[in-house]
Amino acid sequence: MRFSTACVATLSASVASAGSWFGGSQEVIVKDVQKVPGESPLEFCDTDHSNDIVKIESVDLLPNPPETGAELVIRATGTVFETIEDGAYVNLVVKYGLIRLISTKADLCEQIKNVDLECPIEKGILSLTKSVEIPKEVPPGTYNVYAEVVNHDDKPITCLQATVKFGGKTDLGNEL
Repeated sequence: MRFSTACVATLSASVASAGSWFGGSQEVIVKDVQKVPGESPLEFCDTDHSNDIVKIESVDLLPNPPETGAELVIRATGTVFETIEDGAYVNLVVKYGLIRLISTKADLCEQIKNVDLECPIEKGILSLTKSVEIPKEVPPGTYNVYAEVVNHDDKPITCLQATVKFGGKTDLGNEL
């Protein structure tokens, strides 16, 4: 559950403009065309974003790529064009390789509490900085995260996805 909370937090913060990826030795795989501005593995889903309630201007992760067992600092900015209210939700899918770990509809207003926000989120410019600890127990492999974020009235807030490949290192510094 901590894993899903971290993922929703990151993607939800991006909504309000980013919870968590994991790392050791990893490689971030992102297409430049749909990449979210900034230094992160986030990209926009392959959908029409012209009616999105939030325009994400940048998301930066420090370090990028994130590292397991380390603190991750998330900095995000965006513009909210309509108030985001209770009833907003995130359709979240997290896969480890081809294995679906999570497929859920999460309450956005509940999840954004993890990044020190609360509903309603009013119109205007929103900036966020949040630090989270990435568990060192995250297994190496490729993780795919998809988050479609929707307001209470089913208007699209945003849709984000990321693919991150995590490698492992032994205590001797050799890759597994």
